[in-house]
Amino acid sequence: MTGGACQGGGTHPDRTVRPTVRALLDRLEPAPALVADRLGEVLACTTGYERLAGPAGLLEARPANLTRFVFADARARTVFPDWERVADELAAGLRAAASLGDHQAALLAGELAVTAGSRFSGRFEAAAALPRRTGVERWAHPLAGELLLAYESLDIPGTDEHRLIVYLPADDAASAALDLLAGTTRAAACAVLPAQARSSGPSDNPVADIPDLH
Repeated sequence: MTGGACQGGGTHPDRTVRPTVRALLDRLEPAPALVADRLGEVLACTTGYERLAGPAGLLEARPANLTRFVFADARARTVFPDWERVADELAAGLRAAASLGDHQAALLAGELAVTAGSRFSGRFEAAAALPRRTGVERWAHPLAGELLLAYESLDIPGTDEHRLIVYLPADDAASAALDLLAGTTRAAACAVLPAQARSSGPSDNPVADIPDLH
């Protein structure tokens, strides 16, 4: 998923996502896609990714962190049926960063060694290779069921080890499920609008009359 060599040293990771990268995410809709840093922190994402990861609880923390969720949240084993492989890859990415002197990666590794114990520390110590940049993951979605998703993880140049990760359906069932999630979200929005219009009259501020669907 994420990972690779880094040059962060003792500085805090740069969480800035360029406007052009955010525009690229907009172009990728409705595909699940995100920008993550070397620690696994989710810096930006599409609404498609919110539909995929939100109901599973992955985005509840602020900031959301893939690595911390996989190792410290009990729901991760349900979300990722192949949890062992996902955990191996995330630990490998964090180990690569810490081995090159990334202080923030070392701090997160120390935190997870305490909160997750041997299920993290054993993988962290045994990691010998960088995580794969492409592959297939199984997700168990609370609404859509099991999804088989192919992913590509690409370096974003000129950033502090940011990566663009894009998920695509790996079979017809996953394609139909993602379409269903997108359609369900749109239908819910359409159903909410009339109710909101009935419950409150127009205000003097035209912006206030626009419902927040997020």
